[in-house]
Amino acid sequence: MKPFALTGPDELADPYPVYARYRAVDPVHAANGGFYVFRYDDVHAVLMSADVGRSALVARAGAQPPPRPLIPADYPALRAVVDNWLVFLDPPRHTRLRALVTRHFTARRVADLRPRVAEIAAGLLADVRDAPVIDLVADFAAPLPILVIGELLGIPPEHRDWLRGCAVALQEANTSRKGDPAVRYGAADAAARALTDYFLAEIGRRRHGGPDDLTTALVRAEPALTDTELVSTCVHLLTAGHETTTNLLGKATLVLLRHPGVRSRLAADPGMMPAAVEEFIRYDPPVQMITRWTYGPVVVGDTGIPAGTRLVLVLGSANRDPRRFPDPDTVDIDRDASRHAAFGMGIHYCLGARLAQVEAEIGLGALLRGLPGFAAADEPVEYADDLVFHGPAKLPLLTGRHPATPSRS
Repeated sequence: MKPFALTGPDELADPYPVYARYRAVDPVHAANGGFYVFRYDDVHAVLMSADVGRSALVARAGAQPPPRPLIPADYPALRAVVDNWLVFLDPPRHTRLRALVTRHFTARRVADLRPRVAEIAAGLLADVRDAPVIDLVADFAAPLPILVIGELLGIPPEHRDWLRGCAVALQEANTSRKGDPAVRYGAADAAARALTDYFLAEIGRRRHGGPDDLTTALVRAEPALTDTELVSTCVHLLTAGHETTTNLLGKATLVLLRHPGVRSRLAADPGMMPAAVEEFIRYDPPVQMITRWTYGPVVVGDTGIPAGTRLVLVLGSANRDPRRFPDPDTVDIDRDASRHAAFGMGIHYCLGARLAQVEAEIGLGALLRGLPGFAAADEPVEYADDLVFHGPAKLPLLTGRHPATPSRS
């Protein structure tokens, strides 16, 4: 088949028919200097393999030309932050840092946030309840996760809009984004510098006492994290849980709009929401692809792949693999979708998966209760030009409220 690419807006909004063709005909597909992996079992095997890791520098050590670093040296603040993100680390550093963060970013801490998540979601909807048309992304799906992460990290409410702007700017460094790299990296580096200064100040204050939040817990952790590790971890939690959960909420809302039977069942029985969210994540995950590098020769499916090769694991395709999920293009909230690939697998399984699920469960429930008459507006849904962090950038909704009729004098 021709080298994999999604070129048009329709394919970007719905890549699944394209995935299906590659999954059936060329499931380990050579293109763009590496391989795209489309089947569930192959994605699972790669993510569980000890011969695969996160670093191009390790995978291609001694190769000519040498691999490019993850972040160019011209952007030192961005490089210092991103080089210490858990998602880009291999053992043993990954093992040490993840164990320490996991000790404090617990299921109990997430569960304790549930009442506050509900308050935030209800407040956001109350602010727009009387508007006839809203943009679900700008008015609800984007602010909800940044406000929740602010609660988790103990960030004062007055700083959260600024932090969201920094988080958005930082995402411009994603290689999946379009546009002038110098402009994108420059914006991300400035955001990284501002966030570093901000969290260093917070860390300094919390060494002398602080609220019972995750930032304070990490500052006081033993064995101690370095300031660089603390800053990087706080920034990682801020950014990783922002855009992905925004996309999850937007795409789940589209499912509710397009599947009125599912919407009616959830409105009538809110207890089904956890299983429904799991299925929504399987059906249309917020992260469509992740990258790995081969540290030694591997076999993926029937394809032998040498060391030093880039693998792009197409999570969206794996989640629609009929060998793993029967009738995968159907939304079925009664199925067991818990083994989907959307949060990864193995040592890099998403640290914030439970928080994202809780935000989606509570956020969608609040939407069904707070705006029970919401419907698709006449304006088109606009998708961000990014197939990795995938979701609507603008989702116009009719709230079910009519514009006020002017009174007659």
